[in-house]
Amino acid sequence: QVQLVESGGGLVQAGGSLRLSCAASGRTFGSYAMGWFRQAPGKEREFVAAIAWSDTTYYANSVKGRFTISRDNAKNTVYLQMNSLKPEDTAVYYCAGSGGSYASTSEGQYDYWGQGTQVTVSS
Repeated sequence: QVQLVESGGGLVQAGGSLRLSCAASGRTFGSYAMGWFRQAPGKEREFVAAIAWSDTTYYANSVKGRFTISRDNAKNTVYLQMNSLKPEDTAVYYCAGSGGSYASTSEGQYDYWGQGTQVTVSS
């Protein structure tokens, strides 16, 4: 059974940083794409960042230059480094695992999801 477990969320002041981790078990994701999505209260879940099997990365315009996605295949873990956080980054952040190698901004292309971790940025 595939499981994705996020950690690293919390409360931070605007301008601060957090690093989210997503530990995978039940499957080796080194050859597959992984992504991060987020859902703010009253809003639909949206794409944040993705990393392909080749380590090519993709970002939403709203986080480009501030967030960095990376992976450690030896640990079967994906990270999201978030810098210069803004109150509008407040959301539940979800890790997602794809069944394919190429990254996608569409949540429909991801087969596996974590339970989410709350990130709250105070002004």
